[in-house]
Amino acid sequence: MRTLLAAATLLITSGAASAATYGPRLEGFSYPHPVQQYRFESQGRALEMAYMDVPPAANAAANGKTAVLLHGKNFCGATWEQTITELSKAGYRVVAPDQIGFCASSKPEHYQYTFQQLAANTHGLLKQLGVQQAILVGHSTGGMLATRYALMYPDAVARLVMVNPIGLEDWKALGVPSLSVDQWYARELKLSADSVRAYERATYYGGNWKPEYEKWVDMLAGLNNGPGKKVVAWNSALIYDMIFTQPVVYEFPLLKVPTTLLIGDADTTAIGKDVAPPEVKAKIGKYAVLGKQAARQIPNARLVEFKGMGHAPQMEDPAAFHRALLEELNR
Repeated sequence: MRTLLAAATLLITSGAASAATYGPRLEGFSYPHPVQQYRFESQGRALEMAYMDVPPAANAAANGKTAVLLHGKNFCGATWEQTITELSKAGYRVVAPDQIGFCASSKPEHYQYTFQQLAANTHGLLKQLGVQQAILVGHSTGGMLATRYALMYPDAVARLVMVNPIGLEDWKALGVPSLSVDQWYARELKLSADSVRAYERATYYGGNWKPEYEKWVDMLAGLNNGPGKKVVAWNSALIYDMIFTQPVVYEFPLLKVPTTLLIGDADTTAIGKDVAPPEVKAKIGKYAVLGKQAARQIPNARLVEFKGMGHAPQMEDPAAFHRALLEELNR
C-alpha cells in the first residue's frame, strides 16, 4: 500500500501522463472566448481559420486600438487567455487567430507553408474584420510570422511586439543538421504528454512547474494523440520545415515599424538543438545574447528583459509580463 501511495504521489507531483484527446481541429477543448471561422480559399483549397475576436471589457474605456496576438508553434490562440483579458481590460479589441495547420483551424493534407502565406492569410482575416491597422504581438514562431507580416504590410502595423521570438539566429547556417519532412513527421508521431511536459518544464519555465501549466500540456498532447493524429503530425512536420528553412533574422534591419522585444533571458529554445553536434548545441539558443543582438539589428527597437524567465514569460509570470506589455503599448 505504501508503495502504491508513493507512486501515486510521484505521478501527481511530476505531472501524470495526460489522458486527454481532442479532435483534429481541437474539438473538445474549451477556448476562453467564442471561436469564429474565417473561410477562404488558398492553394486551391477551401480552408477555415479559427479566431477569437474579443471587444474591450464592458467596464473599460475603448481606446479604438486592435491588438492581434500570434501564437507559437506549440501554442494556440487559447494560450493567450490571460493576455486577452488584460488587453481587453485596458480598452483594446483583441483578435487571436489559430494559424492554418494549428489548433482549431484547417489542417490540409497538402499545403506549402511559408511565412508569406500565413501573413497573407492573417491579412485577409483582418481585412474581413475591418481592421486597417493593428498592434502585432507575436510569441515564439508567432514572432517570425509577425516580422514577415510587418515587412509585407508595414502600413497595417502600428507597433510590433515580439515575445521570445524564435528565428533570432539561423540554425542551419550555424551547423544544425537539416531534417527532412519525413523525419519531422516520424518525430511528431511520437509526441506524448510526458515528452511535452518535460520539454516545457525545461525550456518554458526554467525547470519549474505549476499546476496551471498542465492545461496546455493536455491541449497539445490531446491534439497530437487524438483521432486526427496523422494529419496533425503531418502539418506539424511541414511547419517545422518552414521554421527551419525560412529565417527572418537577416531582414530585421529592414523593419520600419516601432518594435519592442520582450525577452525571458533564460530561454534556450533552438529548433533541432537535440540533433545538433555538441559544439553547435553549446552556442545556440542563448536568449540573454540573442535578445540584445536582435535589438541592435532592428532600427530603434526597445528591449525589455525578464531575468531568469524562459520561453513563455506571459505564462511564467503573467503580472510582470502584462505590466511590461501595457507600459510599452502606452509609450
